[in-house]
Amino acid sequence: MGRMLRSTLLYLSHQKWLRRWMEQSATAEKLTSRFIAGLTLEDGIRALKRLALEGINGTLDYLGENVTSIEEAERSRDTYLAALDQIQRADLSATVSVKLSQLGLDFSEQACRENVLALAGKAAAFGSGIELDMESSLYTDRTLSMVLFLHSKFPGHIRGVVQAYLRRSEADIRRLSAQHVPIRLCKGAYDEPDSIAFTRKSEVNTNYIKLMKLLLDEGTYPAIATHDEKIIRLALHHIREQKIPIDRFEFQMLYGIRRDLQRELVGNGYRLRLYVPCGSAWFPYFMRRLAERPANLMFLARNLLRE
Repeated sequence: MGRMLRSTLLYLSHQKWLRRWMEQSATAEKLTSRFIAGLTLEDGIRALKRLALEGINGTLDYLGENVTSIEEAERSRDTYLAALDQIQRADLSATVSVKLSQLGLDFSEQACRENVLALAGKAAAFGSGIELDMESSLYTDRTLSMVLFLHSKFPGHIRGVVQAYLRRSEADIRRLSAQHVPIRLCKGAYDEPDSIAFTRKSEVNTNYIKLMKLLLDEGTYPAIATHDEKIIRLALHHIREQKIPIDRFEFQMLYGIRRDLQRELVGNGYRLRLYVPCGSAWFPYFMRRLAERPANLMFLARNLLRE
């Protein structure tokens, strides 16, 4: 049943008629405005400014992964350079989140490296940073290699992502932490085989908690990225128990999800950064996120009812 639903969602993500209807539908508007900051870069920057007024930092994702040419990758790079310019002008404590496939990794590793070097250099020049999003396991080694390369050039301005559902992640965390690379810990949302990933929710949660404590104790400014309230409560208990200063880590969440928890964390003095997606490619992005784990359908439905 799950495989059939996933295939259906992926099929629908390519249907132009459905995309047009969703973008024009009043019903869809509530959903998109809640989880997508807008269709333009300017919409994303406005969202970052609103969050800053609430004491929340952001990381901007201009949607458009899976580019089909080097030229398209260069356009993605230029959009992110423009975003960094606007972040600097607005004096925001914001970063940008990029996927290497969006910057041309599927076509040329050298071109991708040059694109991401341009972004990292601009971000580091004014004290910001870039976060290299993790994709499927096909990209894990290449992405982590790029993280280490960029960290050697711009230490303190690069954050990598580790997915708790991969069986290799503890070793990756220890390797990256030994070189003081900041890490965002997420659960992971791609469809991976049991041979390389934990596939049961309970196993993923158990490993997430283990890795979270490891990062809080030994990592360099880790980001605890989760909306799971139980895990957040466990993190807060561990932080208090180990007397970990609040400036040594941050929490991260997706734009529009669990705003009640967002307000609570900020109100209690904890640092919070929201992942803010924007861009005209929101519909394919949204459908792919659902297809990666169809259980997200219920997750999103529940969160629409929450503030």
